Amino acid sequence: MSKKCFYDVLGVDRSASEAELKSAYRKLAMKFHPDRNPDNPEAEKKFKECGEAYDILKDEQKRAAYDQFGHAAFDGTGGPGAGPGGFDFSSTGFADVFDDLFGDFMGGGRRQSQGRNRGNDLRYNMEITLEDAFEGKKADIRVPSTINCDTCDGSGSAEGTQAVSCPTCHGRGRVRAQQGFFTVERTCPSCQGQGQIIKDPCKSCGGAGRVKRDRTLSVNIPQGVEEGTRIRLAGEGEAGLRGGPPGDLYIFLSIAPHDLFQRDGKDLYCRVPISLVQAALGGQVEVPTLGGGRARVSIPEGTQSGRQFRLRGKGMPGLRGQGQGDLYIQAIAETPVKLSRKQKELLRQFEDESTDKNSPESAGFFSKVKDFFN
Repeated sequence: MSKKCFYDVLGVDRSASEAELKSAYRKLAMKFHPDRNPDNPEAEKKFKECGEAYDILKDEQKRAAYDQFGHAAFDGTGGPGAGPGGFDFSSTGFADVFDDLFGDFMGGGRRQSQGRNRGNDLRYNMEITLEDAFEGKKADIRVPSTINCDTCDGSGSAEGTQAVSCPTCHGRGRVRAQQGFFTVERTCPSCQGQGQIIKDPCKSCGGAGRVKRDRTLSVNIPQGVEEGTRIRLAGEGEAGLRGGPPGDLYIFLSIAPHDLFQRDGKDLYCRVPISLVQAALGGQVEVPTLGGGRARVSIPEGTQSGRQFRLRGKGMPGLRGQGQGDLYIQAIAETPVKLSRKQKELLRQFEDESTDKNSPESAGFFSKVKDFFN
């Protein structure tokens, strides 16, 4: 009986990315794992099929050979693996596949060095002004974190003592259990995957090798950062357990709303009110720009409310010097309020002197309304 296509086994397209392959296999492996399906030979068969398919497709060279020659590339009946000069692929086994997928959730996998667990990554939310994003800035932040214990230098052991090998896992940090046809590895319950046990813990840190402490860090915020920009400070996260490497600090930026400007990428928008007289007769208005500058905008006669004027190069700078955006000024004709008696009389005189030529949009609209009802 011919083998089923590996892509069909995982339920993905041939163009599936590495992440899509990994996600599909993870779901299937959990679904058909023998621990979840005891005494179910069909589930066991599908579990092995999924493992074999993912083992081939996760490797670029193996996948290329499979795409060209199919199963013949690996079963010895033909293809490049059947003769001299061809590919020589060896199976990595289910344990390696599971390490790739679930190692982060099961104590870091078999290949992690014992007693050197990496510290957690930290997140810091930081709000800046639009001016800060325009000019860039250097800021000091205070981060609650953990650092290596000074008393034991991060080892977790009291002075003059040291950790001993775990008697349960013999220093491996993992224990194995036979389940049917499979050997399953789990984190050692005695040492929690460390491979070592501290008999005399340090009094300052309780054997963890790290203590809680706030730190002040300096952060450089480049010009042009946007809402949601993430800045990574490598090695500034929590200290690792018992001398392990530290995690990273991720700073997530948010930009506070501005009183005058709205932002869209590198472009800025500003609503500028003008009087009816300015809109009708034209004139000039002075508008602010980010960075403390000013610019003059010429308003032509007959400007309608909502018309935009573009000021090139007056917007936000791009990250890493990727050009400069534009500033768009939107003229908003303001209807006068609290008129005096004389002002009202002048407006009525203006209305009496007006014709359809003075308000072409209104004339055109009401003409269409008339035709609609007729």
